[in-house]
Amino acid sequence: MDNPLLDHSTLPRFAAISPEHVEPALDELLAANRRVVEQVTGAGGATWDSVVAPLEAMDHRLGRMWAPVGHLNAVVNTPELRAAYNRCLPKLSAYGTELKQNEALFAAFRRVAEGHGSLDPAQRKVLEHALRDFRLAGVALSGEEKARFKGLMEELATLQARFEENLLDATHAWKKHVLEEARLAGLPPGLVDRAREAATAENLEGWLFTLDFPSYHGVLTHAEDRELRREFYEAWVTRASDRGPHAGRWDNTPVMERILTLRHEASTLLGFANYAEYSLATKMAGSPAEVIAFLDELATPSRPAAQRELAEVVELAGRPLEAWDIPFYSERLRRDRFAISDETLRPWFPTERVLAGLFRLTETLFDIEIRQAQPPDSWHRDVGYYEIVDGEGLRGSFYVDLYARSRKRGGAWMDDCVGRARFDDEVHRPVAFLVCNFMPASGKRPPLLTHDEVVTLFHEFGHTLHHLLTRIDYPSVSGINGVAWDAVELPSQFLENFAWEPEVLPMISGHYDTGEPLPQDLLERLLESRQFQTAMQMVRQLEFAMFDFHLHSAPLPPDGQGMESILADVRSRVAVVDYPDFNRFAHGFSHIFGGGYAAGYYSYKWAEVLSADAYEAFADADRVVDPALGQRFLRHVLEVGGSVDAMDAFIAFRGRRPTPEALLRQAGILGDG
Repeated sequence: MDNPLLDHSTLPRFAAISPEHVEPALDELLAANRRVVEQVTGAGGATWDSVVAPLEAMDHRLGRMWAPVGHLNAVVNTPELRAAYNRCLPKLSAYGTELKQNEALFAAFRRVAEGHGSLDPAQRKVLEHALRDFRLAGVALSGEEKARFKGLMEELATLQARFEENLLDATHAWKKHVLEEARLAGLPPGLVDRAREAATAENLEGWLFTLDFPSYHGVLTHAEDRELRREFYEAWVTRASDRGPHAGRWDNTPVMERILTLRHEASTLLGFANYAEYSLATKMAGSPAEVIAFLDELATPSRPAAQRELAEVVELAGRPLEAWDIPFYSERLRRDRFAISDETLRPWFPTERVLAGLFRLTETLFDIEIRQAQPPDSWHRDVGYYEIVDGEGLRGSFYVDLYARSRKRGGAWMDDCVGRARFDDEVHRPVAFLVCNFMPASGKRPPLLTHDEVVTLFHEFGHTLHHLLTRIDYPSVSGINGVAWDAVELPSQFLENFAWEPEVLPMISGHYDTGEPLPQDLLERLLESRQFQTAMQMVRQLEFAMFDFHLHSAPLPPDGQGMESILADVRSRVAVVDYPDFNRFAHGFSHIFGGGYAAGYYSYKWAEVLSADAYEAFADADRVVDPALGQRFLRHVLEVGGSVDAMDAFIAFRGRRPTPEALLRQAGILGDG
């Protein structure tokens, strides 16, 4: 069988990939990789070329095979693909643990490291990370403990996938059919048009709304019908839980409890007190105490400021508010205070104009060119493909998939399609997936973005540039690979800042119908609104981070109420919003139960401190789009990938260590204690 997943001579042939290709391709590569390991550990010498280089090459091949599978499972999920994907997860987990528990391989890496005199700094970093990861996978455990650890990792991989599937299924199962036009009062025209099209597609009268994020956010922010807001809110915050319209059907509770139990057991097997300690072994933060102190340092001035911001919303409403009222009245307050709203701005940010301006900005900062190209095929007609080139030629390329649709996971992310690598004279250029879930075109209107969505796009493109502009040829430390998890958000959050700059906004805006530039008074009101409710946003993120970190700092109590009691305690100390009893936020917290942010969600704030501090160098320059500073950021942060410690990379760019004051100044919170 011609298996497209094993053809790495070109970009992935998405149209040719079928679920039946997945498991055979994985089995073939894992068998080949195990033969490589046998050859490496059976050879007499231990050099970079005889030990490390072959493993880097085999990992790269495996990554190229698996990347399109994971991607398709996220963006065009089908029962057949999901089943094939899930059959492979335990195999991948078992293989990864087996590799890192291989004592002969560990010994070979140690011998290479001991004779590292001729190795370059990036090669030494590869070895440093590899030896650390051997230990974190239990290479020093006894035989029985090794087997147990391996089993824990396999079960965790399966459970984390099940968490995501339950959430996806629960999200897509809920729909709201509206027949009375009066209930649509206040909703954006694009959202109403889309709901009308969805109803027509199912031969229904009226309007049919789904629970994708653009619909949920649009209703919560703009619907004058309070009951409609409450219905959407309840459906959203009870997804995959024991409450709400689908109570118990896709309940993530037992999945979450099992995940937490297994993580704690795995970490204690390795000698850590808890999973939080284990997680920090690959991060910048040195201890749980340091993380807690960091979060408290941000919370102390932020919570009083957030309480004042919420009081303003309640005063405007003239009555006590429920959680589903706050976005609506916040948007009214923003509109009253700044004569601006998301929907006022949306016509000025057509997607094509935003992308073109974003590309022009980064071309100027980093001396590159971004050009549209044609891939062999893609997975949907809305997908675009672009190449980045400079004076030396092609640096990398990326797919862009921006709009929400059925069978696509919610959220926004960048993922690795191909990592940069060089094996002898063969160079593999990096390729990325940039994915969002914005509202698609509706009626005669092209896809239009809110300014918040513009910021999201800048964020994900920052990750994309980090992956594509690397100069490092060793896959395990090129691009985003090998970067400390609490620093990996630095380039993404850094780039967000430019979406607020008077010098940049004219580049990324223009009325979709007339092409007119964003009026000066509208631009000024947008800039004035930047610090609107920043303290409320800050404490919400701190709530997530504290809940995550405390959740992973001790075993759950056996009473079945552990998660809710931890969340309630965190909210009592930092949150300013009163949540209803049915709120089951944790059941949709994909970052920590389905993604890689377990005991690491604090990383967003940690990296935001880095990014705000780094950005002040540009804000303080004569012009914010400063190519000289851009080249420094490129050289010291984007190009080095994981080959340099994150703190060393930051200091090389900024000339000193970071401080939280820049972030608090940026948010307008400094001095609000």
